[in-house]
Amino acid sequence: MNQSIKRAFLDTEDGQILYRIGGEGEPLLLLHMTPRSSDEFREVMPILAQHRQVIAMDLMGLGDSDKPSRIYSVADYAQTVIALWDHLGIQKSSILGSLTGGYIAGEVAATYPERVEKLILCNVVGFDKDETDKIAQRYSQGFQIKADGSHLKQRWLARVDYLGEGELNHRCMLEDLKCFGSPIYTGWAVANYCLDAPERFRLINCPTLVLSGEKSLEPLEKAGLAKAKNQFWLLEAIHQSKKVEVAGGTLWMVNQKPEEISTIILDFLA
Repeated sequence: MNQSIKRAFLDTEDGQILYRIGGEGEPLLLLHMTPRSSDEFREVMPILAQHRQVIAMDLMGLGDSDKPSRIYSVADYAQTVIALWDHLGIQKSSILGSLTGGYIAGEVAATYPERVEKLILCNVVGFDKDETDKIAQRYSQGFQIKADGSHLKQRWLARVDYLGEGELNHRCMLEDLKCFGSPIYTGWAVANYCLDAPERFRLINCPTLVLSGEKSLEPLEKAGLAKAKNQFWLLEAIHQSKKVEVAGGTLWMVNQKPEEISTIILDFLA
């Protein structure tokens, strides 16, 4: 981890939340996808920290944050964002949310509009009822340990077409392993929220960037978890929004194209 980015913990009634923080100036909070952690932003944080204060938290139940003692909702996750801002003395901040984190970021902007400056929704894929049922079922059970260790190879191969066999796939697999043996709370929360999201997101009134990778939908389409026809809802729901598509960008483009993504982020925030 870059030396300019430090790690700390926030104590809450449901356990500790790990967060990373660095830089000075106007704040930007980064919320990761499932089943990742703040490691999703390892490459971009040192770049962004040259221009503003940047914070990334491990959502409860993922990464090095504690698993909550109850099933969390997207509204609960939004409250953890407010708790962290209050702890850090931040009255107003911009937010970038990646897929799962984007749904949480949108709920923060809808519920606490006075606390959000600008919003960036990265690869926030839309789902229909059949897909949310599949996702809820998958994440309520979580990843299962196999006696022969085949679960390790299964998780390694899950993204290999998009990440290859190198360090990034290894980092993602380590995050997967922290989810075994319990529900994957963030995915379950978003599955139960998705169908209400268009109505909730119509309440968002801050400038919003819809940032998507050209290839971000591919793995979800292949798994039968998303359809191209359901991907227009964000621009329809949020009036103050504009879209940028990253050529060749995947679901993991924040790690794979950090310079390009950082430039897009900083240009929008400026």
